[in-house]
Amino acid sequence: MKIIILFILIFQFSQVNADEIYNLIKIPNLEIYKLKNENNIRYLNAKGDFKIGVDDNITCNKTNQENLNTKFPTIERNIKRYNSKFLKKINLKYVVFCEGLFISNINTGGIPDNKNRTLILDINFNEKYFERMIHHEIFHMIQNSYEDDFNDQKFSLFNNSDFEYAECSTCSDRLNLDLYENTNGFLTEYSKSIPSEDMAEIFSFLMVNKNLIEEKIKNDSILNNKVNFIKLNISKIDENILWLKQLRHQNQKKFYLFF
Repeated sequence: MKIIILFILIFQFSQVNADEIYNLIKIPNLEIYKLKNENNIRYLNAKGDFKIGVDDNITCNKTNQENLNTKFPTIERNIKRYNSKFLKKINLKYVVFCEGLFISNINTGGIPDNKNRTLILDINFNEKYFERMIHHEIFHMIQNSYEDDFNDQKFSLFNNSDFEYAECSTCSDRLNLDLYENTNGFLTEYSKSIPSEDMAEIFSFLMVNKNLIEEKIKNDSILNNKVNFIKLNISKIDENILWLKQLRHQNQKKFYLFF
């Protein structure tokens, strides 16, 4: 019976038009790209340009089908790392593909929308950072769902007292995404913009190149504190995301230096 009901639901969703999709997630000009996935993510594609947000401050263009077909295996492989229970906890159900994503005239790789359970991804985002970008944006959905655990003020206390973040990520010129050779508490220049971007950068590196980060923190006590802060709080949500099953069974003091 459950299989029959699931088939009916998938069939019904596959028949919806752009207007019906708009009623679900408030983005026009979308079509279904792929529905059947292990973690229940529904992939949607921009078949036309769209504008959304306050005063239409978010814009993106339709996708080139060949380009999307090329990029999709990479996207799917990375998003498959999150199980359906975890995605439900962070309120992510729909991933929307488009090209040339801008918010307030600033190019961005992705825009998370917890309210509508949606993540918009620009499939033309810089190839060098593309996989990291996916996890970076997913972290923003994690933080939006668990604000008390990933508290900006608490996280900021790991930094030296003379360091200050910018007031907002869009009003900062700290934008470079390349990994620092000498980290000194920060993985990238963008990490220095605001606390939430600092956390998202750490999480994205842990998902894409965890071994590299484990090496970096050996000689960087500030970064070590930050990384362990992320690990510990992710493990509270799901121990399997960063392979942290043993983390919850150890003394938390091992994962922090002093503020």
